[in-house]
Amino acid sequence: MKVKGRVSSSWNCGRHVGLPLVFILCSLFFAAGFFASLFLLSQDASMSLPELRDRTLLEEEEEESFASMAHGRTEPEQCQTIIRIAKNNLEPSTLMLRKGETAENTKGIRTSSGTFISAAEDKTGTLDLIEQKIAKVTMIPRSHGEAFNILRYQRGQKYDSHYDVFNPAEYGPQKSQRMASFLLYLTDVEEGGETMFPFEDDNVDVGYDYKGCIGLKVKPKQGDALLFYSLFPNGTIDVSSLHGSCPVINGEKWVATKWIRDQIDN
Repeated sequence: MKVKGRVSSSWNCGRHVGLPLVFILCSLFFAAGFFASLFLLSQDASMSLPELRDRTLLEEEEEESFASMAHGRTEPEQCQTIIRIAKNNLEPSTLMLRKGETAENTKGIRTSSGTFISAAEDKTGTLDLIEQKIAKVTMIPRSHGEAFNILRYQRGQKYDSHYDVFNPAEYGPQKSQRMASFLLYLTDVEEGGETMFPFEDDNVDVGYDYKGCIGLKVKPKQGDALLFYSLFPNGTIDVSSLHGSCPVINGEKWVATKWIRDQIDN
């Protein structure tokens, strides 16, 4: 964070005093200012956290990281448990259709397979623990989350760039909106399969065809999680939240997605 400020010219440490005293006084003022600024910055950071609207990568080494969810199980075991639960219930992934779209003319946009599983349906308790952690990280109650969408991408499968939020002008009136998306990568991917953000930093390309794998790319790594927001605090859509899944070139990609709504999801 950059702190902007202006120092008044009346605070001149070298005026009407000897050089040794100048050094001591300047050192004291510097130390006082330094520690005061640290305190103010820490207070500012803690106050602004709930309004965070940037893409946030939860790193393994971060204190209170997603990996600390283990509770007696290693993280890879948790990921494998989720895959095992979902594996026998996979179906071709579908799209929410806009006006004029059909299943036929949108074929090829989303080629993964997946299934929805709620934490209550998981008898192992793994999804319940993960859901608790998501609520803690996002500071949004669990009641705002949809069921987990567990997805598998095999070689060549992808999801062209899209928004998780549904623009009423294209999809019709919405009772609530997907304000945030939480992705938990369940596997490593040998090559390809990155989550991409073509319009990161508002670099909007009006000629972009929504198919190219460009922009900011996040490589899947087992146990890593990615959180990003699709809405600004005033409810308008964040254009830079456009994202997609690059084609898997080698390996297989599994991901657990939790969509979080701005109102309680029924």
